[in-house]
Amino acid sequence: MDFNVKKIVKDAGAAISRVVQMTEEKLGTSEKTELDAHFENLWERAENTKNWTEKIVRDAEAVLIPNPGNRIEDFIYEKIDKKRPSRLSNLEYLGLDMIEAGNVYGPGTAYGSCLIKVGQWEQKLGQNERDFIGSAAMCFTQPMRKFLDTEIKTILKEKNLLEVKRLDLDACKNRVRKARSMLGQPAAERDLRIAQSEFDRQAEITKLLLEGIGSSHAAHLRCLQEFVETQARFYSQCTTIMTDLQRELAR
Repeated sequence: MDFNVKKIVKDAGAAISRVVQMTEEKLGTSEKTELDAHFENLWERAENTKNWTEKIVRDAEAVLIPNPGNRIEDFIYEKIDKKRPSRLSNLEYLGLDMIEAGNVYGPGTAYGSCLIKVGQWEQKLGQNERDFIGSAAMCFTQPMRKFLDTEIKTILKEKNLLEVKRLDLDACKNRVRKARSMLGQPAAERDLRIAQSEFDRQAEITKLLLEGIGSSHAAHLRCLQEFVETQARFYSQCTTIMTDLQRELAR
């Protein structure tokens, strides 16, 4: 219990020290340790990757699933680790209604017969569309979302921890500068060495993660190429289906 109380008091003191350091930096009364240009460039690339990946994923999902309600429902099912509901596409609903109307008008009539035929082909288009949505999600949007939920979240977590270590380091630097007595100076300098070591270690961890963004870009390039292949196959199949329908109707 004593250990826990001491830790709570220590953590509270460290939190207050960071707030004071941040406030003094904003007021311009305290110096701030700056990261090197290479690190800043890596961080800028990571931020750009995060922001643009989020936008591209949102746009792609809006294309694949135009209904925002369905997108929200799918997101919820994904979060609770449940299977997404199987839905007919709008084209399939259109096809079903055409077939039903054709049967009402009479399959023996020209209009009824044509409605049934077109409805069957609309169902084929709809199934093709559903297959495309599933394939595109698997090869493109899902890997992108996984990247955002894992790698990016890890980078942000480590970058935030680096900022904490940086505040601790600069607070120690200020204490060393403000130390008056010979008794206080050695303790402050010892704390500074520890803080510097922890900061350097965290900076290296964060930098290694940031450098990994290059490999992520290579993986995203493969995802993009697979998405294009899937999309091209989808439109080619749609063209084939519609050409077959035109040939059927011409008879």
